[in-house]
Amino acid sequence: MNISIIGCGWLGMDLAKTLKSTHTVYCYQRRQQPLEEELIGAYLPRANDPFWQSEYFVLSLSTKDDYLESIKNFLELIPQKSTLLLMSSTSVYLGYNETVDETYPVLHTSLSFEAEQLVQTVHPHVIILRLGGLMGEDRIAGQWQNSTRTYPDGPVNYVHKEDLLKIIPQSFSLEPGIYNVVAPLHPLRSEVHAKNARHFGYAPKTFESTSKRLVNGEKLVRALDYRFMRPDPLGFWDDLCAD
Repeated sequence: MNISIIGCGWLGMDLAKTLKSTHTVYCYQRRQQPLEEELIGAYLPRANDPFWQSEYFVLSLSTKDDYLESIKNFLELIPQKSTLLLMSSTSVYLGYNETVDETYPVLHTSLSFEAEQLVQTVHPHVIILRLGGLMGEDRIAGQWQNSTRTYPDGPVNYVHKEDLLKIIPQSFSLEPGIYNVVAPLHPLRSEVHAKNARHFGYAPKTFESTSKRLVNGEKLVRALDYRFMRPDPLGFWDDLCAD
C-alpha cells in the first residue's frame, strides 16, 4: 500500500518507521525541522506530488498552529477515493462522569470534535480513532506539573505507543466510523502517579476531586480482535525502572 502520514511528530514518525518495511510511506510535518529523509523520503509535498496519490492517509496533527485551517487545506488535496484515518482524542467526552462509548453525544465543542465533523462532512471514507492519553517512552504520567499541583482523581484512559503502532495499521481495514482507543484497564490516576513518583523521583501530586469518566474501547477490540500488549497503565513504564 501507499500510505501518506500528515504529521510526523512523536507518534507519526514512529508509525512511518513501522510501516516502511512493508509499504511505501510518505511523511509530512508542518514545522520546519530535520526529518529522516533517507528513511521515509520526508519532504513538503506539492499539489501534484505522489504524496497525494496514496490509497491511505493518516492525519496525526497537533491541535496547535491553525489546526482546522490546515486540515481544510489538506482535504482539498486528499483524493476522495482514499481512506482517511483521523487521530482524534477521547477528550471529546468532557462533561461526562460515567462510563462512555462511541454512542454518547459530545457535550462540549472542541478543536478535536470540530475536526471530526469537518472530515466527515468533506470526505466519504473516514475512520476516526479517538485516542486516550498518549503514553510510553518519555511520556510518563505524573512528570508534568501544573500551576496549582492539584489534580482530579479517577480512572485513567491511557494508551501506550506500542499498541498504537499495532492498532493504527490494522485500522485501515475498519468500517468508516468512530472508535475509542484506550488500554482495557483503568487504574486510578493517583495510583499511576504515586508509582511513577516512587520510580522516577517526581514530586508527589495532590488529588482533590474525583471523576468517574471511563472510556470504553470494546468496539475497536471486537472489530480488530485485538489483544493489547500494554493493557495496564500501572505497568507502562516497568521496563524503564524496576520496582
